[in-house]
Amino acid sequence: MPNTIAYLALLLWPGVAFLLHRLLPPERAVIWSILGAYLVLPPVANIDLPLFPRLDKVSIPSAAAFLIPLMLGYRIPPLPRGPLARLLALMFLLTPVASVLTNGDPIRFARGGLPGLRAHDTIGTIIAQMLALAPFLLGRRFLATAAGARELLVALVVAGLLYSLPMLFEVRMSPQLNIWIYGFFQHDFAQMMRGGGFRPIVFLYHGLWVAFLTFMTLTAAVALWRSPPRPGTGGRYLAASGLFAVLLVLCKSAAALVYAGAALPLARFAGARTRFLCAALLGLIAVSYPLLRGAELVPVDAIVARAEAVNAERAQSVAFRFANEESLLAHARERPWFGWGPWGRNQLYDVYSGEMTSVSDGRWIIVIGMFGWSGYLAEFGLLALPLVMLARRALGQGGAAIPEHAGPLALILGFNMIDMLPNATLIPFTWLIAGALLGLAEARETAPDARGAEAEPPAAARPRTIL
Repeated sequence: MPNTIAYLALLLWPGVAFLLHRLLPPERAVIWSILGAYLVLPPVANIDLPLFPRLDKVSIPSAAAFLIPLMLGYRIPPLPRGPLARLLALMFLLTPVASVLTNGDPIRFARGGLPGLRAHDTIGTIIAQMLALAPFLLGRRFLATAAGARELLVALVVAGLLYSLPMLFEVRMSPQLNIWIYGFFQHDFAQMMRGGGFRPIVFLYHGLWVAFLTFMTLTAAVALWRSPPRPGTGGRYLAASGLFAVLLVLCKSAAALVYAGAALPLARFAGARTRFLCAALLGLIAVSYPLLRGAELVPVDAIVARAEAVNAERAQSVAFRFANEESLLAHARERPWFGWGPWGRNQLYDVYSGEMTSVSDGRWIIVIGMFGWSGYLAEFGLLALPLVMLARRALGQGGAAIPEHAGPLALILGFNMIDMLPNATLIPFTWLIAGALLGLAEARETAPDARGAEAEPPAAARPRTIL
């Protein structure tokens, strides 16, 4: 059970975000209001209020990061500019309403059941969707520039350096930091043991989340080694790349190592067009995966056999995931358009005992089960759209027209979408990157984007710059 420090940390974060906005340029303040919270706030712990979504390390920082710039006089467009992006954003916000209104029937078991959803449940779902979309809108507003793309990569490298010490500590001493500081362990401790040692988890949800964060920091460091933000600093990023590579191996995640093996050569050597095309391809694969899965075009047996050739335990885990996906996908087909709604209705249960019998690991199956195809296409479409738009622009106008550091960000987002198939690794920083890339894709080459002229705050309200 979380201790008092855990709840104080959640409640005090808006104050920390306000100080960041007063002390840092707006780009850095937005980044660290989101990324800093993800790194240090307690996972799982939440404050549950009536009619509101749970206030936790995702919703509280997103709300603070969005509202504070408004208080300081900035204007943040509530929707993207392009018609397709605007349609997807509206679908993202409104589909949960349809899900609630079409799931008024209870789910009954021999002992108990799940109640039907009521009209007042739409309040919490709409607020939750607005908070989820907030980093996307912030990225589009503040980070859709060459400087913003660079700041995102630099922030990832700084985050990796800050997290390296607690990660190394937990690799050596076992995952204990969340217990010592916040009073509880956030997952199954046995899953943090692998290969005769420990995986770090620090203050994230699982060791796999730490592994993917490390992959992101490594890709960012390699990209900045190739194109340093200042002359003469490339060696620093080379050294950081070496450190992050070691940490990635210590995370003991096969998927993250595979991602790194594919992404690092692209980040270091590939041209702009190649990077954007690869990122767009990854995004399109992620979007089309449920169709391929439903049509039985994913070679499930071959994947399990390949995993078994490497490690029998991992093959069993992969087979378990595929079996759950199949059952949950069949359940989702019963309500294909708007899903089963929130509060666990998307899961499978024993009809007699009422015990949950399914495990939904991948973000895609969670979204389809809760919000149907409408919710899935809205969420994954919003994430993939900037990748497709940038690839199209790179092909038509040349990669030189797009900031250099947008390419590595696109790769990070593309691989994050692929990782959302086996895992639920969609985090606010993912939305922040997607929003920044969408803004870059929307921007004109010959003139600043109209958003740039949108009401800078009065001079008295502007944050002071100390860096």
